[in-house]
Amino acid sequence: MHLSRLSLLSFRNYEDAGLHLCPGINCFAGLNGSGKTNLLDAIHYLTLCKSFLTPADSQNIRHSDPFFVIQGEFAMDDGTPENVYCAVKRAQKKVFKRNQKEYERLSDHIGLLPLVVVAPADAVLVTGHSEERRRFMDSVIAQYDRRYLDALIAYNRILAQRNALLKQAAGNPPDTGTLEILNLQLEQYGTPIHEARRAFTQNLLPLFHEYYAQLSGGAEEVELVYESKLNHTPFATLLEMAFQKDCAVEHTSAGIHKDDLDFSVAGFPLKRSGSQGQQKTFLIALKLAQYVFLKNASGKKPLLLLDDIHDKLDEERLERLAGIVTGDAFGQLFVTDTSRERMMNLFASRHLPFQLFSVEKGQIEQLELFKTSAS
Repeated sequence: MHLSRLSLLSFRNYEDAGLHLCPGINCFAGLNGSGKTNLLDAIHYLTLCKSFLTPADSQNIRHSDPFFVIQGEFAMDDGTPENVYCAVKRAQKKVFKRNQKEYERLSDHIGLLPLVVVAPADAVLVTGHSEERRRFMDSVIAQYDRRYLDALIAYNRILAQRNALLKQAAGNPPDTGTLEILNLQLEQYGTPIHEARRAFTQNLLPLFHEYYAQLSGGAEEVELVYESKLNHTPFATLLEMAFQKDCAVEHTSAGIHKDDLDFSVAGFPLKRSGSQGQQKTFLIALKLAQYVFLKNASGKKPLLLLDDIHDKLDEERLERLAGIVTGDAFGQLFVTDTSRERMMNLFASRHLPFQLFSVEKGQIEQLELFKTSAS
């Protein structure tokens, strides 16, 4: 699977742009603020129906323009073409089409075109609240398990209803009949979500350890643990135990919406004890493990987006990363950097063809496909 053509209209700092992409390595070079990351964000839109940079779609419309449009032409592994269209008008519902047919639900598109992105914003997985780490788990599992996404949507809807009921009771016990129904529904949807997250982390862990060791040269031991009260207590018991507290605080204090991932290096919390280089290596290893996990689960090689990967990585770890992502286990690659020469040196030394683009102030210059003598 690969993206062969990308077209943008009034998207972020691009007025009108189109580019042809090679099935292998695609490099975007330009100064900070030139629009390199915006190209990766457009690809993210086409696969996961949303931006990885901004939560509000309207914020991606260029200046005072009334709308933006992103279109992509994909070639699947069997040669089947897939044309994806995304359009956002101000104050209107997002339009998403596959082969000219509009989706009724955006969730129906998730998983068709798997994708993994490695970006500086990933640091929030280490420094941010547990919500960020749950979102990471959810975004991966939803790309290969449609039932998971449906269960998560239902769980969040019921959770909001239960919280509203508790708030309406204003610290007193809420209506028993309604509460019992909501508790059963939370258990119905929350239990399989917990089981899916636990299975995901168990399968991800050996891949994560393998990639961290490759990137770091085995320099330090790292660990990733799925933290959930449901690991030891059934959902119904958990809700029963938390009932008095829920009435007092007027919201649901126990459930899969409180799950977390615990990151550590050398036996200490990564957030407090890990250097910037260790944190970056940890996150990249996590995303590489995510890539292989998705590939194994979907039978497709995901697109891999590497945004500003040299940041906080020493040259030795950067070389190891390049060696990994250009191997046979990985597919189409998109890389951004401020240095054209650095990317040329990184990939030319591996005797691999790659496409280089120069990006400047929303303008893209498509340079020739660089080929080594070995290719």
